[in-house]
Amino acid sequence: MSTSARAPRILDRATEQRIREGIRRQTLLTTLGISIAELAVGRVMLDLPYRADLCQQNGYVHAGAITALADSACGYAAASLMPEDRDVLTVEFKINLLAPARGDRFRATGEVIRAGRTLTVCSAEVVAWADDIAGNPEVSLVRVALMQATMMAVTPPAS
Repeated sequence: MSTSARAPRILDRATEQRIREGIRRQTLLTTLGISIAELAVGRVMLDLPYRADLCQQNGYVHAGAITALADSACGYAAASLMPEDRDVLTVEFKINLLAPARGDRFRATGEVIRAGRTLTVCSAEVVAWADDIAGNPEVSLVRVALMQATMMAVTPPAS
């Protein structure tokens, strides 16, 4: 993860709208129930609520769901730095699954490590949370996964 102590920069309105719309169009994210926790320049936080239908045979959230969460946080962090006429595709990632995915919610924080014209390197950390009685994240339980990913700038297909 980034060692920068600087506060995240706020996205301009047009970029924020483009990121939000991109996330809304991702049917996998909708199916998984992933939502936006925070958007900033070069940094995106996404939440995945626990659901029994996303679990593997031992009752932990499946690694595929955790990986999709981390990959999407990285991708949208990279997309936040792209001009309006560019989008990103994942070209490579490595994920370390550090602990069983047990908790009420899983939050992925994706950050850009190095942005280039064509390739952008990102990292993501996924942390399990326990929610308070109102359903808001209250207690960070454990780091579940770490991802390093490379995103490629592309021109999106015409609609």
